[in-house]
Amino acid sequence: MKVQTLPPRSKVYTREQFLPVRRKLLEAGLKLVFTNGCFDLLHPGHVDYLERARALGDRLLVAINSDESVRALKGDARPIVSQEERAEILGALECVDFVIIFPEETPREIIQALLPEILVKGSDWPPDEIVGRSEVEVSGGHVVSIDFLPGFSTTAIIETISRNYGKK
Repeated sequence: MKVQTLPPRSKVYTREQFLPVRRKLLEAGLKLVFTNGCFDLLHPGHVDYLERARALGDRLLVAINSDESVRALKGDARPIVSQEERAEILGALECVDFVIIFPEETPREIIQALLPEILVKGSDWPPDEIVGRSEVEVSGGHVVSIDFLPGFSTTAIIETISRNYGKK
């Protein structure tokens, strides 16, 4: 018996590829939840955050910073994991429906283009500093802050690796 293998179904889109998908979501009356970040080294805190974000609507779009924008935000030693690999890892999560890589330092342009019904950020962002807040609220959407699961951070993982393996 010959086993047929299917090609991988990627959840990774360009901004332009996602626009028709967004129109279909609107036509179907489905609420799009949007969040963004670097998501450099995926850890349980990220998974918890994304699952809680997804629960707020019908579909979850995660916009990730490109490698170049991560370097601009976090320094030349980052990212640890390439944008393509980060996108595919996030797309493998059941709670994530779509992933887009964006080159800007902030997601303002993509938020303006998509106008999600729900914009989610971590509670470490003061409400008045959440990029895209005004655009989403003016269009009738909502902004939600989610607390992080304590004890998890990419920076802490990098520090542990450096401390334990940096001198070998």
